[in-house]
Amino acid sequence: MRVVTDIALGAHLRGSAHPESPERVERVAAALRAHEGIALVEESFEADDATLALVHPRSYIDLVARECEAAEGFTDLSTGDVSIDARSFSVARRAVGSALRAYEWASRESAPSFALVRPPGHHAEPARGMGFCIFNNVGIVARWIRANTGAHVAILDIDYHHGNGTQSLVGEGISYLSSHAWPAYPGSGGPGEQSRSASGEVLVNLPIDPRGISTEGFVALWERVAAFVERRVRPEAIVVSAGFDYVRGDPVGDLGVERSAAGALAGIFAELAGRLAVPLLYVLEGGYDIENVTESILEIAAVHDAGAGGKSGASASAVPVVLRRILESAEVAP
Repeated sequence: MRVVTDIALGAHLRGSAHPESPERVERVAAALRAHEGIALVEESFEADDATLALVHPRSYIDLVARECEAAEGFTDLSTGDVSIDARSFSVARRAVGSALRAYEWASRESAPSFALVRPPGHHAEPARGMGFCIFNNVGIVARWIRANTGAHVAILDIDYHHGNGTQSLVGEGISYLSSHAWPAYPGSGGPGEQSRSASGEVLVNLPIDPRGISTEGFVALWERVAAFVERRVRPEAIVVSAGFDYVRGDPVGDLGVERSAAGALAGIFAELAGRLAVPLLYVLEGGYDIENVTESILEIAAVHDAGAGGKSGASASAVPVVLRRILESAEVAP
C-alpha cells in the first residue's frame, strides 16, 4: 500500500504538549518505513487557495492565514478549539495537498492509498475550525473529485468523534456515513440526524454509546454499512476518514475496540471498492496513541497488500439494536 506524508507536517505545534503532536506523523512514518509492503511517499505540496475554497470561503482562509502569521508561540484560532502557531497555516495546506496526492495515486494505480497527515480535518466546518482541525481534508478531496470527475463520493468515517464539518458538506454528490461515540464531542451526529436526497446522497449517523462497543460489534456494524453503500449509494469513489481514537487505550477517545479491527475494516472496504470498481483512499483523522495508529495502519496495509477481502465472520447480532434499526430505516427510506 502506498502511504503519502510529508516531513513538513511535523512543524505544526512543535514543542507543545498538545495531544495532536508531530509524533503522529513522524514516529508513525518512521515505523512504516521499516516495512517492505509499504511504499512511503514523503513529499507533497501545499494546496492553493482555489482548492481550499472548494469547501472554505475566502474570508475563513484569510482569517487562518492572518491569525497564524500573527501568532506568537501557541495560541487558539478565534473560531474554535484549535491550537495554532506561526507554521500552522502552511502545514494545514500541506495536509490537504498530501490527501490530494494520495488520491491521485489511488486513482492512477487502481490500488488503495493512505494519507498520513495532520492536522486532522473532519471537525472543520466551512467557516469554522474546531476540534484540532483547520481545513476539512476529506471534504476538500471529495469536492475536488466531484469537480474534476463528476463522481459521487462516499465518505466513511470510523473516528471516535463525529465529523460535524464533513456532515455539513453532504449533498451535491457527497454522501457521509459515520460511526462515533455519542453524545461525546462535538455533540452532533445523533440518531435523529439522517437523510437521503432526491439525487441519491445519504447522511447516515450511527451513534455508539461512549461506554464502548465490542470489536465484533464494531466490525459487523461496518460490514452492514458497506452492504448498504453497495446497494443504495453506489459511489464512484470512497474516502475513509481513518481516525484510530476508537481503539482501546486511546487517551482522547477509546471505544474499547481492539487494534485488529482496522484489518477487518480494510477487508470490508477492499471488497466494497473492488465490487464497485472505484478508488479507495484513507485519510488520517484522530488517534493519539502512537502505537495504536501505527499498528492500525499496518493492519490495513497487510490486508490490501494481500489482496484480501470478503466476509469478516462477525455476527450481525453483535451490532447494538439501536444501530441495526437506523440501518434498517435507511434501507427503506424513499
